[in-house]
Amino acid sequence: MANHAQLSFQDASSPIMEELIQFHDHALMVALAICTLVLYLLTLMLTQKLSSNTVNAQAIELVWTILPAMVLIALALPSLRILYMMDEINEPDITLKAIGHQWYWTYEYTDFKDLSFDSYMTPTADLPLGHFRLLEVDHRMIVPTEATVRVIVTADDVLHSWAVPTLGVKTDAIPGRLNQTSFLAPRPGVFYGQCSEICGANHSFMPIVVEAVPLANFESWSSLSSS
Repeated sequence: MANHAQLSFQDASSPIMEELIQFHDHALMVALAICTLVLYLLTLMLTQKLSSNTVNAQAIELVWTILPAMVLIALALPSLRILYMMDEINEPDITLKAIGHQWYWTYEYTDFKDLSFDSYMTPTADLPLGHFRLLEVDHRMIVPTEATVRVIVTADDVLHSWAVPTLGVKTDAIPGRLNQTSFLAPRPGVFYGQCSEICGANHSFMPIVVEAVPLANFESWSSLSSS
């Protein structure tokens, strides 16, 4: 959950988000090294008199040709690795379907019989004490911990986007098209997200709440909900 005036990412709650934060820090270090080098060279050019040998040096031309290529490789390789990790979904333990509507979400547990529900934002007047305004819903999406969850995302009317930042997932919900994403919650917790695609007047009022519980609790909940 984000805090007021928070400048960094939310705490990672999935392996993918941990990789994304690590790549972000890696890219920032590369950018810091580039800025430091450019600032040093600018200072040197303004304070030192350049000789004709320095201006025409082939070694400098070689360095400023090879160095940017090395920087791009240092950024591209970990980036491609994370992209493959995010796109690859191998034998998920459970599959859910998230359908975007104006302005609520429908969740269908396709591995269970007759287990689906609508998830509406809880009005402020009905909000329990201690819950988050504009982020809490009447029915949370319940998933088991330490299980690979595949989410098939689509929409019923207009474009939506199913996004939970702390889990590192964001997938567009497009009418007539099925997109998919996956995540793994290693520990119990409640993770908040919102629709990230402008979808109409009440775009700000269709939050997403994912609650990860131990497998035994999930089995008890699913048996009660589907009965």
